[in-house]
Amino acid sequence: MTQPLADTLKGRLIVSCQAPPGDPMRHTDTLVRMTLAARAGGAAAVRVNDPEVVAATVAAVDLPVIGLWKDGDSGVLITPTVRHALALVEAGATVVAADATARPRPDGSSFADLVEAVHEAGALVMADVSTVDEGREAAAQGADFVGTTLSGYVPGSPVQTAPDLALVADLAAATSVPVIAEGRIATPEQAAEALAAGAHSVVVGTAITAPTALTAAFVAGLTAG
Repeated sequence: MTQPLADTLKGRLIVSCQAPPGDPMRHTDTLVRMTLAARAGGAAAVRVNDPEVVAATVAAVDLPVIGLWKDGDSGVLITPTVRHALALVEAGATVVAADATARPRPDGSSFADLVEAVHEAGALVMADVSTVDEGREAAAQGADFVGTTLSGYVPGSPVQTAPDLALVADLAAATSVPVIAEGRIATPEQAAEALAAGAHSVVVGTAITAPTALTAAFVAGLTAG
């Protein structure tokens, strides 16, 4: 199943349709409408958080759904356990995105355990990593896709305001699985640069789907200085 989906996603945009806790957009129907808008704009797939939103999106949108489940307030938050991963498969996710950093998982499992469980349940896995070593290890453990999602958010990875294109290039050179560029991609030009650096696909979230954050950025720009 990896190759047909990889072919579908090659060179194309994945839209992350999420909202943080407390945000007015964090409502299942609103998020589903966001995925419909992404589809209308030409997205190849969507990335959504929480089994409820995954199930509602699968029912409404004829696009591959990359599902994740953010849970907790520190450490491994993105699909932290096998239980979380299988709930996303049950909800209909085509791909389960999960933290594949070296940090300990709250259920004591390994990333390889999660990959095995998801594959046995009939879905694919996207490894969210922060370094090339983590990406290489995730690929060795069976990840179907490797994403740069956590670069800059995990100790040991570079903190920057721009996309980590160096990590994109390094992962593309170091692994044989498709690399998905994600994180701080704010313009179409940056998305194209990510593809040129070796990304198979590009995920964009905030720049498309976060009106609260975008409004705050404009307000800050008007009041700076």
